[in-house]
Amino acid sequence: MEHSQPASSPPDTVYVNGRIWPGLPVHGDTAGEVREHEALAVARGRVVAVGSVPGLLALAGPATQIVDLDHRRVIPGLVDGHMHAVRAGSTWSSELHWSGMPALGHALESIRAAARGSAAGAWIRAIGGWHPCQFDENRPPTQVELDAVAPDHPVYVQGLYDVGILNSRAARTVGLAEWTDLPGDAVERDPATGRATGVIRGLAAFTRCMAAIPHPSHAEQLSSTRAMFADLNAVGLTGVVDPGGFGMSPERYEPLFDLWRAGELTTRMRLYVSAVDAGQELDQLDGWLRHTQSRFGDDLLRILGVGEIIHYGCHDFEGLTPFELGDQSYKELLAITRRVVERGWPMHIHAVLDSTIDRILDAWETVHRETPLDALRFSLAHADTISRRNIRRLKALGAGVVVDDHQVFKGASSERGWGPGSMETVPPLGDLLEADLPLGAGTDATRASSYSPWLSLWWLVEGRSLDGSVQRAPRHRLSREQALHLYTRGSTWFSFEEPDRGHLHPGARADFAVLSDDYFSVAAQVIPSITSELTVVGGRVVHRSAAFAA
Repeated sequence: MEHSQPASSPPDTVYVNGRIWPGLPVHGDTAGEVREHEALAVARGRVVAVGSVPGLLALAGPATQIVDLDHRRVIPGLVDGHMHAVRAGSTWSSELHWSGMPALGHALESIRAAARGSAAGAWIRAIGGWHPCQFDENRPPTQVELDAVAPDHPVYVQGLYDVGILNSRAARTVGLAEWTDLPGDAVERDPATGRATGVIRGLAAFTRCMAAIPHPSHAEQLSSTRAMFADLNAVGLTGVVDPGGFGMSPERYEPLFDLWRAGELTTRMRLYVSAVDAGQELDQLDGWLRHTQSRFGDDLLRILGVGEIIHYGCHDFEGLTPFELGDQSYKELLAITRRVVERGWPMHIHAVLDSTIDRILDAWETVHRETPLDALRFSLAHADTISRRNIRRLKALGAGVVVDDHQVFKGASSERGWGPGSMETVPPLGDLLEADLPLGAGTDATRASSYSPWLSLWWLVEGRSLDGSVQRAPRHRLSREQALHLYTRGSTWFSFEEPDRGHLHPGARADFAVLSDDYFSVAAQVIPSITSELTVVGGRVVHRSAAFAA
């Protein structure tokens, strides 16, 4: 039996008859050393012991609650290392979520049901988190189909950042026919009539469309964010690292901070803060640095550093269009990095292309020679095409990488952009592991990917895109244990908490999920559909299914 120092009182709860995977040992992360247990004892929000049922029942007192797990699989709570949860929370309840939806007919029926339950004229939307390749039909809905299911509502659906479709009412509401000042391919038009078909492409078009949708009130954002956390808990998520991102001004965080002050958070939030406006990056990030402290907060909410938008001139988006990090942008990145290091903050920056990473590392290394940054846990998001040379450079800087699963949808289009066979090494997980680089895993939800951690874990293990067109080479696929490690303690490295979170060894925070299926033994195709039957954060139950109804 593993146990912490003798407690002055019995545990609050003992979970028995489980199949408990505690995670890799805190010291000596060697594959194959994980020993499973059948019981887990929790006191004051932390794991106090794991071991056999008789051994842990012997610790129980008269007030100890005994929970029978009925031989279910238990894992450390999942931590999404890169999810835009704060932005998603504000509109979560007013959007449809097509994550995991297998057929276009189901998607259309969800719009029909939403229309029945909404006042005439209310917007209906499914923005991001899905892609046409997930449907059996392998295509998005048409304007005609959207009109048929919701003629009295403006409807807007957006597949990742690839394509948006408006029904006729939405098109009239946003004035789509008059959108003539955007790039030529932003608004699809019938070649015979010149009429807008309702299909739009490109960030400028998406942004203009979303700006026309009424923004929820503060009270609505609070309720919506609560609903999002409930859904995250239901799939076993107990932590999120939010990278900031487009449009994340200080005001956007108010609902989250209100829930935190009210003691209503059920997911541990770790935050990076971003620049908002192009051309003002240095001043805006300096404002965060001057008026906020890195690692300010508590065990449920904490500010980490600056990211993911450090400078718009450094952001290569999906890496599928020509991009160069120019001299002026590099100069400003260098100035921002100096200021960040001077204040002792971590930095987390978006970079897909190795050429972008190369230039970012030039800046980091320049500053590192002046003031060492290797203790600050700088990191890259995505790093899809990183070279071995730049992996070595990251290692020398003590930096890490958060990989995400957006290529589970984008594999085919990325291969068209990067060349035949390129996706065999995207991302080069084998090279990253071989270098012993700090690694976390996430989704990049909710616009650029699904929020499902289980789809992401499936992708890390199987390496296949949903349309089946491409697959990573075996060297760059992970075992189920490796993938789960990245999604638990691996992701807590970025918040300096890997001794304390992401595992279930004695002394750790009692964050865990009891699964609907055994992740380690089910067929691979079942992994994306796994959910949590019971989710616990700091010893507190934040989600329970009927199997654990009180």
